[in-house]
Amino acid sequence: MSLFRVTGFRRLIVELVSDGLTFFALGLVLMTALALPSFQLTASGEFNQVDDYAITFLDRYGNEIGRRGIRSDDSIELATIPEHLINATLATEDRRFYEHFGIDIMGITRAMITNVRANSFVEGGSTITQQLAKNLFLSSEKTITRKLHEAFLSLWLETHYSKDEILKLYFDRAYMGGGNFGVAAASDYYFGKKVQDISLAESAMLAGLFKAPTKYAPHVDLAAARGRANDVLTNMVQAGFMTEGQVTAARLSPAFPIERFEDVESPNYFLDWAFNEVKSIIKDYPVGTAFTVRTTVDPVLQKHAENSVASILREEGEAYRVQQGAMVVLEPHGAVRAMVGGSDYGKSQFNRATSPTRQPGSSFKPFVYAAALETGKFKPNTVISDAPICIGDWCPKNYGRSYAGRVTLKSALARSINTVPVRLSQATGRQPIADLAHKMGIQNSFPVTRSLALGVISVSVMDMASSYAVFANGGYKAKAFGISRVTTLRGDVVFDAKRDIARERILQPETVSGINEMLRAVVTSGTGRRAQVPGTPASGKTGTTQSYRDAWFAGYTGNYVAAVWYGNDDYTKTNNLTGGRLPAQTWQKFMSYAHSNVKIADLEGAEFERLEVGLEQIEDSDSEAPPLVRPPTLTDEAGEKLRELERTFQELLFRLDGSTGTADVSAASHQELG
Repeated sequence: MSLFRVTGFRRLIVELVSDGLTFFALGLVLMTALALPSFQLTASGEFNQVDDYAITFLDRYGNEIGRRGIRSDDSIELATIPEHLINATLATEDRRFYEHFGIDIMGITRAMITNVRANSFVEGGSTITQQLAKNLFLSSEKTITRKLHEAFLSLWLETHYSKDEILKLYFDRAYMGGGNFGVAAASDYYFGKKVQDISLAESAMLAGLFKAPTKYAPHVDLAAARGRANDVLTNMVQAGFMTEGQVTAARLSPAFPIERFEDVESPNYFLDWAFNEVKSIIKDYPVGTAFTVRTTVDPVLQKHAENSVASILREEGEAYRVQQGAMVVLEPHGAVRAMVGGSDYGKSQFNRATSPTRQPGSSFKPFVYAAALETGKFKPNTVISDAPICIGDWCPKNYGRSYAGRVTLKSALARSINTVPVRLSQATGRQPIADLAHKMGIQNSFPVTRSLALGVISVSVMDMASSYAVFANGGYKAKAFGISRVTTLRGDVVFDAKRDIARERILQPETVSGINEMLRAVVTSGTGRRAQVPGTPASGKTGTTQSYRDAWFAGYTGNYVAAVWYGNDDYTKTNNLTGGRLPAQTWQKFMSYAHSNVKIADLEGAEFERLEVGLEQIEDSDSEAPPLVRPPTLTDEAGEKLRELERTFQELLFRLDGSTGTADVSAASHQELG
């Protein structure tokens, strides 16, 4: 080995080369280990399946209210796709597509420099191949592991497919918003054209959708879509695909999508939630991908719920510095009649009604009182001390920083006193309260801490409504459901809620009666007075969290249950907004309308003065602006009978047309039958 002994400068070079080879070998081993999951994905030979269901949704009366599922068309050859659409896509998404090997080192470097200069994420470095790898094999989670798998899969795609084949797959599989996968389906949906026939302006708008389809979809925000299309045209000029003169006409005459009023008027937050529910129901159904779904939503109540939230935000949202609201309306057995997931579905599709991320504050206290009443040791008139209390170093205080001394449970709940539920939680134990909350309808898990009694947990508006429905229906579990029936296009029944939903008693009748009595006092003389509805047994509870980040009102009558939330998506505090203000006002506005022209149901334990007001009395009122009155409605069964009668008439008319061969007889018969 003395022959290989080196010294001085040559030894430095040998050491560096040796270490470099060692780390290179280790790097290869590490890369192989990281690539193993990617090898397994490619070995299966299966791509990610898109949501390959086509669902038609009906309201509770059988009228179509919207559709969800895929619109996809991969039958278009790459050679027939307009050159300006291809160039617009390459100029915007991957200008060096035909030059790199799946990963664009120059593009990544350029994006990093741009982001550092801007001190924010303004440009991505993913190639079309990388985006396709994600679409075909991976999820959308933003993790380092996923990016590594994406890189390996990109190299695999480049070695197994030609550049044109990769581009064709990208055009077929990319999500384009509105339930559309691929440029062919998107072209038909947005412009009512075959993709071969679209103009340069329309191509620019489609190419702009790849980055953020829900943000730049023209039916969501036309101004944003046109602004994005203008950026695409600029990219085409910078990439050398077109001159500024060639794109001038497209800038002056931007694309205009066809109108789709049915999508705008649909209860979209509800449909998004119901679509996920349907997929869980039909995932194991062996045959077919197209289904008809009868939902529980009431279109009249849904529209008024949307108007109630929107009008309150429009009139008073700015004063209270609150931007978002959510509302869920149920019947006491759990059927969802209305859902509002935010102030504007077009601007944000995030469903705040079903997301379990907000603290309920004092609206959680009825669970504490219910757990106490369930023990049999407490009644609404039981006297308890409202005085300072500490558990370790935690000393909760009342809202007004004052104490009332000895008070009844009914008075303590009506006034939303904090120390009393804390004392009750000590008497019953905190775990029984948590267990009862879960049994009643709070689905997400939460830590059982000393602040549990004051609602320091995370819940959803949906779960709050479901839980309060237990009080409204006499103590039975009432898990919210929006799907009443699922059938195939041939009429085969896949699911029937009447057959699948069983009643489970959660609370004893005495507990329900006591809670109804106490929550009725909240509305008549406590923090929820703005929620009073004349002639109905309105009962409920306000809730306000620390720093005024969340404001709630959850309540019920014998007819309906509703939970209302207001707050901001970024958790910034409002301008001292409490549950007794906008949430209670929204609840009252909706319930007043919902209870007009219906028989008011009793509520055990909740005293109220029945007020029968007929439609003619309201019309004869001297008020300049009489209150809105809900139109009379049919039961679900009556609606079904009418639809059967309509189908019978149509069949009879068809037979009359066939027997006479004339249109006049059909028309005359139709008038006579009418």
